[in-house]
Amino acid sequence: MIKKEMIAMLLAGGQGSRLGVLTEKVAKPAVAFGGKYRIIDFPLSNCINSGIDTVGVLTQYQPLRLNTHIGIGIPWDLDRNVGGVTVLPPYEAKENTDWYTGTANAIFQNLAYMEMYNPDYVLILSGDHIYKMDYEVMLDYHKANKSDVTIACMPVPIEEASRFGVMITDGNGRITEFEEKPEHPRSNLASMGIYIFSWPVLRESLLALKDQPGCDFGKHILPYCRDNGKRLFAYEFNGYWKDVGTLGSYWEANMELIDIIPEFNLYEEFWKIYTKGDVIPPQYISSEAKIERSIISEGAEIYGEVHNCVIGADVTVEKGAVVRDSIIMKHAVIGAGCEINKAIIAEEVNVGENVVMGIGDEVPNVYKPAVYSFGLVTVGEGSVIPPGVKIGKNTAISGATCPEDYPDGELASGGVILKKDGE
Repeated sequence: MIKKEMIAMLLAGGQGSRLGVLTEKVAKPAVAFGGKYRIIDFPLSNCINSGIDTVGVLTQYQPLRLNTHIGIGIPWDLDRNVGGVTVLPPYEAKENTDWYTGTANAIFQNLAYMEMYNPDYVLILSGDHIYKMDYEVMLDYHKANKSDVTIACMPVPIEEASRFGVMITDGNGRITEFEEKPEHPRSNLASMGIYIFSWPVLRESLLALKDQPGCDFGKHILPYCRDNGKRLFAYEFNGYWKDVGTLGSYWEANMELIDIIPEFNLYEEFWKIYTKGDVIPPQYISSEAKIERSIISEGAEIYGEVHNCVIGADVTVEKGAVVRDSIIMKHAVIGAGCEINKAIIAEEVNVGENVVMGIGDEVPNVYKPAVYSFGLVTVGEGSVIPPGVKIGKNTAISGATCPEDYPDGELASGGVILKKDGE
């Protein structure tokens, strides 16, 4: 096997429970983003744009959509005879194998894959962040500092720092201490969950901690490296980076794409974001349609009004419908006369005629107040909403529903209707 200088290991098995019904049928990295993309397109595109042509994608939760999307890696030029992209699900062996129980445990279970390439360096990535980064520049920093582990970090507001692993560094960028989600952070330099390890150091650490339950990079591997005298450095990143792990941050990141001058630009020639494209007809905009500050993907048919929205491929917005501040994913249909406000509508949803969404006061959600908040209406994949119903804010709907599910024709703010297939 040809030796590689650096390979990437992309952790894409996340359930994404904070995205609620959006991840009932798909892993978080496979959730649609920006109309035509999926979240995993961003780290995969970063890899090929950075000259990394060997990527192991570690899947676990609901992997079908993700595996189908990645295929053999053609859109990202990762269909290689040597290297390329390889999907790495958990597997059963004689001993020491199980479901992936932590980020580092997942990497440990794929030691044989990494040993095949005997790399000098291993890049560990998360499959659920939106950003553009040249990993080659980070590798140069790693080499220049003779680092054993380099952690990509970025400054965050100090009041948000307790959500992250926080790095404390000396004047040269060397990490002297770090705290995992501290209550009272002493620094605002937050880990982005992107690491470059010198291969011997990673291998030794994984083997030393192989029996650690739920072995995790932030909680176990990094402290082990620090306590054993390894050189840890923080690589400060100052570009756009967003963890779209909550419905609020996911909605916000999509809405930022439609700013007049977006902070995150999808259209830069020198750093393209690649994706698997469907073979579908061009978009159709009716002469009576009104569109304002929106992304409209291929195959969409717009007969009504769309304001400040991200519209996916093959979406139909029928005559008289008004959609505002919303994300509508591919193959969804918005019926005639609907009024949709601040909603996230997943793939293949059918919204009946004259449905009104996003009305009333903001009331905490009765089921999961921390998940279904931000004033959003969230509708899960394949749901069917009957005509004429009214739906409040901080609500969630999943599955086919019938008029009887809506007393007085309404789902009040904070309510949920969650149905399994066939119910």
